Amino acid sequence: MQIQDLPYPDPGVPDVRSGPRFLWWLGRNQLGGQLKSLAWGLLHFVSVSALPFCVGLAVQAVVDRSGTRLALTGFLMVLCGTGIAVGDTFLHRAAVTNWITAAARVQQLLARKAAQLGSALTRRVAAGEVVAVSTGDVEKIGWFVEAASRFTAAALTVVVVCVGLLVYQPALGVVVAVGLPVLALAVLPLLPRATRRADFQREKAGRATELASDTVAGLRVLRGIGGEELFLDRYRRASQEVRHAAVRSARMWSLISAIQVMLPGLLLIAIVWHGVHLARQGRITVGELVTVYSAVMVLTYPLRHFEEIAMAYSFSRPSAKRAARVLSLERATDAVGSREAALPEGDLYDPATGLLARSGRFTAVVCGDPDAAGRLAERLGGHPAEAGPSVLLGGVPLDELPLDSARTAVLVQDKDPVLLSGSLRELLDVPASGGIRAEEALAAAQCGDVLDALTQGSLDADDPMDARITERGRSLSGGQRQRLALARSLITDPEVLVLDEPTSAVDSHTEARIAEGVRQLRTGRTTVVFTSSPLLLDRADRVVLVHEGDVVAVGAHRELVLTEPRYRAVVTRETEEEATARGGPDDETVPQDAPDVAKTAVRTALDDHETALRGALEEIEESA
Repeated sequence: MQIQDLPYPDPGVPDVRSGPRFLWWLGRNQLGGQLKSLAWGLLHFVSVSALPFCVGLAVQAVVDRSGTRLALTGFLMVLCGTGIAVGDTFLHRAAVTNWITAAARVQQLLARKAAQLGSALTRRVAAGEVVAVSTGDVEKIGWFVEAASRFTAAALTVVVVCVGLLVYQPALGVVVAVGLPVLALAVLPLLPRATRRADFQREKAGRATELASDTVAGLRVLRGIGGEELFLDRYRRASQEVRHAAVRSARMWSLISAIQVMLPGLLLIAIVWHGVHLARQGRITVGELVTVYSAVMVLTYPLRHFEEIAMAYSFSRPSAKRAARVLSLERATDAVGSREAALPEGDLYDPATGLLARSGRFTAVVCGDPDAAGRLAERLGGHPAEAGPSVLLGGVPLDELPLDSARTAVLVQDKDPVLLSGSLRELLDVPASGGIRAEEALAAAQCGDVLDALTQGSLDADDPMDARITERGRSLSGGQRQRLALARSLITDPEVLVLDEPTSAVDSHTEARIAEGVRQLRTGRTTVVFTSSPLLLDRADRVVLVHEGDVVAVGAHRELVLTEPRYRAVVTRETEEEATARGGPDDETVPQDAPDVAKTAVRTALDDHETALRGALEEIEESA
């Protein structure tokens, strides 16, 4: 795999039983790149290590006054220099390719897992940890994968040189053969402590990243309650903990680096002392002494890769462990499904709650618990994060269909839809039936003022469709983001559209127009809206009240307001005192007198006014 061939057609099925197993799986799946890096590494390191032999031969040729051997030695040195240059160039190319392709494979695996899990991912893993894994951890993992082949080439070179010195000059070769393994293994006792400190540092850094991510995501809320300084102090303390952990880790690695410098120096001193003694006795020549000395001195270069692989493994192991933990998460249902791909039609039925959404009708669902409403909306889309009975569409269990088919048949828009950066045209370029044009969807979602704001904010865009949207739509207000997300969902024109609080951030006038626009645009299609807004509920064909996980009432909005106390408590925000004054929460025969109806209308109007004020405050905050 070359960089220009990315992304992978299929990144494969990773071994996520542990961090080391995941690293081994990555290396095994890049065997071709690893062998290329190993071959070029051997050429480079062997050429570097052969230079001392050439220098020794040249010195001895000068001592013996042999011009022929000196010329031959010069030719060999040219070959070694060529091998060094070519090997180093292509080793770097192969190593970087291995690094980038390994990191890209991990990123593809993470992206695929995020797409499979959907909203369940952030429920089971903190969003900050996902960010840490997909950024810094990916680089650490790629570093170890590419360093493994260079380390292997360096280790083989050390073995080859030791064997060559034993053959070339046994008296000094024995000293080298004994001393080099000591150099390579001397830092092993320090590695567990260095690894623990590196793990601790990465843990602290991960927590700081999570805190920063959560703080940035909730910055608007923090500003609203004056909590910026509080969270700034928390992040300041977290960053100081990271700094202290990094200093402690760096001290240990500095000690390891010092040992890697000191021990080769001691070995060189021992070789020179012993070699001079042998040369005085006439047992070795000056050229042989220079050769052995130069060989040991040059070997400090490949020996540095022993330290690098130790550092790479120490830093990548916790990163691989975190990546494996994320990649090991599974859905409650099999994304492949047990049925062939199909797009069923008909009524949408949830056997767990008894919720029934008639085909082609506009059904509103009222649920007093927002979290329960979110889970129910997710379950209606099929393949939910939590195990349970499958939702049926036209009698076909959605969980038994392939995930793509279930998502095509039923589209679920959650409470906080994300707008990706890019132009409005790119945002609305989604898989769709083609039956609804972008202009129709934008009009139904009441996005006229949003288009004007985008055009004014983009100086070089005459067409609103070419206007740029910033990351997550941060340049827009909450209501504007919500309406653009609704328009995007309407364009897809699915058989069943499930909307979870699609108008919670807009004012009452806009909400009424959106309700009418969505109703008209979705004529003949099944639409399910989770809401407690009287404006939306009043325009629904059918309203369903879900209480404590079960459907307890079905009917029209105005009928349920007057006859169902639990429904009235959710929709009109009626307090227990008010319910008691009306005759008690269990009184099912509420008189439809004028004062009660007026009270309900006033309470509804106040609720709408509160929503409008909230939207206005968001607009002011965004402009500030």
